[in-house]
Amino acid sequence: MNLDLSNQPQIVQTVAGYALQGWEIAQGWLLSPAAWSQFGLLALAWLAAWVLTKRLRPLLEALLTPPADKHGLFATARRFLLVFVPLLLPLLAFLFTAVGEQFTRALFGSGAVIAFGKRVFLFIAARILVGEVITDGFLKVLGRVILLPVMALYALGLLDIVTARLNETTVALGNIEFTVMAVIRGLIAGSILFWLGRWSNDQTTGFIHKQAEMPPATRQLAIKAAELAIYGIAFLLLMNIVGIPLTSLAVIGGAVGVGIGFGLQQIASNYISGVILLLEGQVTVGDYVELDDGLAGTIVKTTARSMIMETFDGRWIVVPNEHFITTRVTNYSDQGSSNRLEFAFQVSYDTDINRVPDIITAAVSKHPKVLQSPEPPDCELRGFGESGVDFAVEFWVNGIDDGKHKYGSEVGFIVWNALKDAGIEIPYPHRVVELRQAPGA
Repeated sequence: MNLDLSNQPQIVQTVAGYALQGWEIAQGWLLSPAAWSQFGLLALAWLAAWVLTKRLRPLLEALLTPPADKHGLFATARRFLLVFVPLLLPLLAFLFTAVGEQFTRALFGSGAVIAFGKRVFLFIAARILVGEVITDGFLKVLGRVILLPVMALYALGLLDIVTARLNETTVALGNIEFTVMAVIRGLIAGSILFWLGRWSNDQTTGFIHKQAEMPPATRQLAIKAAELAIYGIAFLLLMNIVGIPLTSLAVIGGAVGVGIGFGLQQIASNYISGVILLLEGQVTVGDYVELDDGLAGTIVKTTARSMIMETFDGRWIVVPNEHFITTRVTNYSDQGSSNRLEFAFQVSYDTDINRVPDIITAAVSKHPKVLQSPEPPDCELRGFGESGVDFAVEFWVNGIDDGKHKYGSEVGFIVWNALKDAGIEIPYPHRVVELRQAPGA
């Protein structure tokens, strides 16, 4: 086959050259008895792997499937191995082909066809891995974009050629030059490292959250420290893989320092304030706080830069950590401590007010959320109003009177019903109007 491609672009000539080499190899295989014997061995290896997989797969699935209520380390390991069962067929075919390759090379002195078959079986295993085994969306995309093309080039025997060409091609960024292979290697390594970092961080966070004996503030601090360590190690590994010397980080650190000095003071202040808050433990997740400007809510999440506060009307508000350091903050929860509330009411002047304290304290004490410690409910005389005698009942609860804790409303019903049952009148507002007759009228 003689084609004149001298007038065609270089890439067309290169592709045509590879195609011609492939055609010559295929012709050699088709006309070679040794090649046909290797094709037969490949078919036999695939058939044997298919028969063995049909028998082994149900046994492996039964062995590796733990009971649904088991969640220990051994059960987790079994579930992890179970997802790789679909790879049994191509891996067995690869194993049988490797055995057949040794026999073929010893008999015919050649094993190019069977080596090609081994690479094809690995490509099939990669397709099954990406299509059936991997469930994480990011890893699945990474497998389709990177793993499958690489395995296809490897199966065709072109991986070394393509790698050498990528190593020869450079990309210039100003005075810095990178090979295309270095850029691709950095992208692949960076994607995998930071995915592993995210996964490791999630596992570490879950483990630390389960440590109930640790104070909440210590748990948050440990989570932030672990996150910083994991991503820091991933970044240093990536710099080493790409080939950027770590000494150059000193220049980057100087630039970051200048940036903080000019424009990132507030961000740096919030990060440092977050560390101080975690160390002191004065405000943590679950606390109900009120800021100096009157904004109040429950802390639902902490980040390195801010705290997320949920108000009782469902709004999530991001509050910079610095506000909890530089302004006055009222913490009503303080790691679950109790709070004192009160409910004011009036009784008629016709009432025997000596009976009121005992009636009200006995009734309020029956509320399931009202505490007897640090002090039981206490009913106090507050004064003599225009329409009646002023009383107030003080009581302690774990929480505040808002949102899901409607203590004031519930205690108000209790006071109303207790006074009604005792025959004590709750007065209406009274006004005395005096009419005077003008002199000489």
